[in-house]
Amino acid sequence: MNTGEHDESHGGGRVHDEQNHHNPVLTELRERLADGLAQARLTQKQLVARTGLGRTTVSEALSPKGPVPSARTVGEIARVLKLPEKELLELRRYAAGEGQHESEERSRPGRPIGEWDPHDLEVHPAGPGQTAPDSDASAARALPKYVPREHDRVLAAAVRDVTAGRSRIVVLVGDSSTGKTRACWEAVQPLADLGWQLWHPFDPTRAEAALEDLQRVGPRTVVWLNEAQHYLGDRTTGERIAAAVHHLLVGPKHAPILVLGTLWPEYAAQYTAMSSPDGEDPHSRVRELLAGHTQAVPDVFDANALTAAAVLAEGGDQLLADALTRAGIDGRVPQDLAGAPELLNRYQHATPPAKALVEAAMDARRLGVSLHLPQSFLTTAAPDYLSQSDYDQLTDDWAERAYVELAKPVHGKLAPLRRTTPRPPRRPSVSSTVSDTAVSPSVGPVFRLADYLEQYGRATRQDLCPPASFWHAAHTHLTHPDELNNLTQAAQDRYRLQWAYHLSYRAADHGDPHALFHLAKLRENAGDRESAQALYRQAADHGDPAALFRLADMREEAGDGEGAEALYRQAADHGHTHSLVHLAEMREEAGDQESAEALLRQAADHGDPHALVRLAKMREEAGDRESAEALARQAADHGDPHALVRLAKIRGESGDRESAEALYRQAADHGEPAALVRLAEMREEAGDRESAEALARQAADHGDPHALVRLAEMREEAGDRESAEALARQAADHGQSVTVIPLAEMRTLLSRLWPYGLDPDGTPTPPWQPPMPAPLDRHVPPATS
Repeated sequence: MNTGEHDESHGGGRVHDEQNHHNPVLTELRERLADGLAQARLTQKQLVARTGLGRTTVSEALSPKGPVPSARTVGEIARVLKLPEKELLELRRYAAGEGQHESEERSRPGRPIGEWDPHDLEVHPAGPGQTAPDSDASAARALPKYVPREHDRVLAAAVRDVTAGRSRIVVLVGDSSTGKTRACWEAVQPLADLGWQLWHPFDPTRAEAALEDLQRVGPRTVVWLNEAQHYLGDRTTGERIAAAVHHLLVGPKHAPILVLGTLWPEYAAQYTAMSSPDGEDPHSRVRELLAGHTQAVPDVFDANALTAAAVLAEGGDQLLADALTRAGIDGRVPQDLAGAPELLNRYQHATPPAKALVEAAMDARRLGVSLHLPQSFLTTAAPDYLSQSDYDQLTDDWAERAYVELAKPVHGKLAPLRRTTPRPPRRPSVSSTVSDTAVSPSVGPVFRLADYLEQYGRATRQDLCPPASFWHAAHTHLTHPDELNNLTQAAQDRYRLQWAYHLSYRAADHGDPHALFHLAKLRENAGDRESAQALYRQAADHGDPAALFRLADMREEAGDGEGAEALYRQAADHGHTHSLVHLAEMREEAGDQESAEALLRQAADHGDPHALVRLAKMREEAGDRESAEALARQAADHGDPHALVRLAKIRGESGDRESAEALYRQAADHGEPAALVRLAEMREEAGDRESAEALARQAADHGDPHALVRLAEMREEAGDRESAEALARQAADHGQSVTVIPLAEMRTLLSRLWPYGLDPDGTPTPPWQPPMPAPLDRHVPPATS
């Protein structure tokens, strides 16, 4: 075994600079000699006296900068220190490159550990491979950083023993994809630096390869028996292999040897079970080999392992980070890492019907359907995911065959789409007087999409709209109001307005007050106030205070102040605090300033920022600026930074520009871009164009894309067309397609950029909701209990 450069000046030995770690075997030899000297409690001077060796010879034998010691030197030192002379001489031969002839070295099974790819040793890939540039071949797949667990202590102890010259065997026992093989791979890495070999008997079969070559295994070899049932399971060959491995472990000419194996629990139980006194004993040798040498590997990461994995994920390990998002709750991180690539492979190469089912499930999960997907829904949703050619080839049993295909597990007992049984809800009993809108569970089988595929679907399908069969299946087969409401919003966001309308009706049919409110809003937008009021009333009867509030608004708009006030009070009694603000406004209009302020303070005590804004305005108008500013700042802290903008506007209109500018800056510090725009306008009016431009650009960077357009308008108004054109170019750089044109035309252009209209001062108004189409079969859903 060649481990360094030949140096003729030392009798065929090799001289190495130990600081460069060129000869780890020599380092191990010296460490063992030094440990023996320490344990014997001798000095080098005493060792010289007892061995009869020269002082320089002993010093060089122990020095990290000395040459390889001679065999006589090693033998004499080992004898005096009572160390295993044969093992140390073997180390010395390897260090000197004299251990074996080249032909004999090549004939021994195995190759250096460092030449192995872990995936060739059956370590599961943990992520999709990346293709090297300008190559059709897939590059090696990266492994996540390793998270040590309790069984790694046992493996580390075995490695320490073999480096000390004692042969060991460890067999890890655990379910599929729990990290057994990866643990073995990590354990042997220190041996790679010491020049150890690794042999994986595999060809033509595992058992045949082991039987043929076990007797030829040389010292300092790892025998890799992954999935050891393939070696030990047969009643005949398994017993012979067990005997051969036992001979390796106890035979001095092979030492040191490390045998590593893995087994599933059912095989370990079978091989180690004691036979009855009058029965046969098919695995006696295997049982003896395994006795005291198995180590359990848990199915899940415990709290310590999860914490360690989280630290590695935060440090940039994306594979672990992704796995923790999917499997961190139940701790099945190894199974997720092992199964994820195969799940993706199974989806990408699935038959068209199976792939359609998976994509329907992906869309359902990303748009708000629960984990448990009814089979009836998936089967109905799938057809429009197929091309016409694939659809024409469907057989009568296509769905059954596709579900069977998707239920086949991959590593870690994961399946792309598996049948599941939801746990029954366990809640304390409630009084019969409490309204119960619980929905009965779905009838028929339900399925769950693999977490990895759900995550993959969210990332790759986020911009895709499901086909018509999906919405039809949801309307036909889903019953839970939350799911229907989520899909209603999803359909509306994707301009599937009729489906949004009818999904909302279906949720309302199942007693959901929010769906009734949504339907009422749609009818109101469509101009059908009578139907809207009836729906709002139904929603209110089901406990939705927002419906009462909207009914009050409608009564107030109709001029029925008394009816509106009664409904506002009813909504406030049901927890709708903003109703108190409207009541206060009505009291203020009636001249009852004291009641108005009391109602606003009541709403403010419940955290309504609009009440705080209104109170701030009242305090400002009453001349109490200090209280007004405190209330506006409080409103900003409660989520309404525009309160400071309103207060600043009041100050500016009263001529207090300095105070107004200070309040605008406070609002900007609370994240309100409109304050930056107004500050830019004030700086422009004051002639500080440089600051105005910087503030407008800052407002654009903080989410107000029209700030630079507004500043360009101001320059246009001032007749500075050149500056306006420069600002227009900057606005274009921020995503606004503007050109420098007269002010009136610029406003027209801005209205096209923001199609929801402009306030009189040119501020874009909030977007409006498009009216929904009228229902196809009815105007108002029947009342539900």
